[in-house]
Amino acid sequence: MNARRLTATVLCSAVAMTALSGCAKKGEIVVDSGVGITAVRSKCPAVGIPDYTGDVTLFRAPGDKTAPNIDVVASMTDVRTQCNQDAGDKVFAQVSFQIQARRNETSGARQVTLPYFVTVLQGGSAVISKRVGSVTLNFANGEARAQAAGSGSVHIDRAAATLPEDIRERITRKRKAGDADAAVDPLSDPQVKAAVARSSFEVLVGFQLDEAQLAYNATR
Repeated sequence: MNARRLTATVLCSAVAMTALSGCAKKGEIVVDSGVGITAVRSKCPAVGIPDYTGDVTLFRAPGDKTAPNIDVVASMTDVRTQCNQDAGDKVFAQVSFQIQARRNETSGARQVTLPYFVTVLQGGSAVISKRVGSVTLNFANGEARAQAAGSGSVHIDRAAATLPEDIRERITRKRKAGDADAAVDPLSDPQVKAAVARSSFEVLVGFQLDEAQLAYNATR
């Protein structure tokens, strides 16, 4: 999984400037009465699954991508995070998720192990870290479905996730009606936008797929 494919549809992404008001809640930057912005921005990362990495399909015979040749299909669901941003010089985030799988041949008990990745992205494009783990599914004899839980943890530098004071002041400064910049969104300023992006982090999780598996997900 390379950096150029880590362009994810992230849940309420802190990097998505145009969606700031749409994802507004405690811990984010929100518009206050249409004039100025109140900074209640969290240092905790957004969490999501990159495009085409939330599912994996295994085939019985290599090279045959037809439906009758499908062996196991698995999906990553229920991605959640717990974050502690109030201790020490690191922000700690724990990510958990569920894997739900279905197999076509149900005779006999079987184990299937699937690799997954946990990646930290800064500013929407810079890969800060990546870890690969695995989760094992246990199919009981006669059962077509199995479920397993996976998790990962990350540490983010608190200073890197903190907006510089001058940028924070430019964002939060109250503007009066009639001021020259009263109707100007501070996030439209390239310097402010870049600073917010640099201090925004995302944790991306997904199946660790090879090129053929990615291509299959992208084109099916």
